[in-house]
Amino acid sequence: MSAIPLIDLSDPGGKHAVAAAIGQTCTDTGFFLVTGHGADSEAIERGWNAARAFFDRPLAEKLAAAMPYPGYPYGYSPVKGETLAASLGDARPADLKETFSLGPSAFRRLGHKPADDAEAFVFSANPWPFEGDEFRRAAMGYYQAMSALAGRIMRLFALALDLPETYFDRFIDQEASALRLLNYPEVDEPPAEGQLRAGAHSDYGSLTILRQEDSPGGLEVKGADGTWIKVPAVPDSFVINIGDLMQRWTNDRWKSTLHRVAVPPPHPGRPTRRQSIAFFHQPNWDASIACIETCLAPGEQPKYPPIGSGEYLAAKFRSTVVKA
Repeated sequence: MSAIPLIDLSDPGGKHAVAAAIGQTCTDTGFFLVTGHGADSEAIERGWNAARAFFDRPLAEKLAAAMPYPGYPYGYSPVKGETLAASLGDARPADLKETFSLGPSAFRRLGHKPADDAEAFVFSANPWPFEGDEFRRAAMGYYQAMSALAGRIMRLFALALDLPETYFDRFIDQEASALRLLNYPEVDEPPAEGQLRAGAHSDYGSLTILRQEDSPGGLEVKGADGTWIKVPAVPDSFVINIGDLMQRWTNDRWKSTLHRVAVPPPHPGRPTRRQSIAFFHQPNWDASIACIETCLAPGEQPKYPPIGSGEYLAAKFRSTVVKA
């Protein structure tokens, strides 16, 4: 892998040509950029600007929307509040980023008592900043724009896997997706040994949609030869990558690839702050993720037993929490 493919979702060749290109890169790398995505540009800009304004607030104001306890999925997490590499069992210093996350309970409430801890976890309440609803509306609008785009991409995934276009619809009609706003502060001093802005990890769900700005110390993807490849920040594009559940779903036919956010060296006079927004698309909390039949060669057996979407998500998320 020497470059991250760029795919135009509005390719005049049609959706089957787009799906074929997506299928190839998901088999090869699991990462690609999309243009021609048709996402709501106003919602994207409002969300982006609201994230910047939130992270510019004093720490005390941001902590008013803090995660209530370590391991909680939503709300504000300060710098060094998470270690993503821990999700793969890698002990490293905490990540140099701050985040604000929100989940599906912002849009709907359960009409029943949670069936298990996984459902209760996924539908936990969202803490919000105290002042006004502008931030809430902007964040929720961005979430909805990304949800619509994810649904479109999942249909292209279906075509790429030789399935009916609507195959995945029933798995994502009550999606358990999360939105994460990320701010990587200015680098004022060298990091601790092994410390990154976001440690090497793979994502957990079906797919991730990332908007990033062009700044030092950006997203990098691990190639098959072990080298780290920088993901370019292309105007009006999104970075798409598949997650662990999609790899399981396809019996490892598609790859959930390791990636990280590097720390740039301190450089007087050069801004090093970086912002991004990630939408982590997750199937319905109670969806059973079992090997797709078209991903099995004759005589081949599934590599993984079925697993619940919510159960898997909860376990992976809790593994990243920094222990006091």
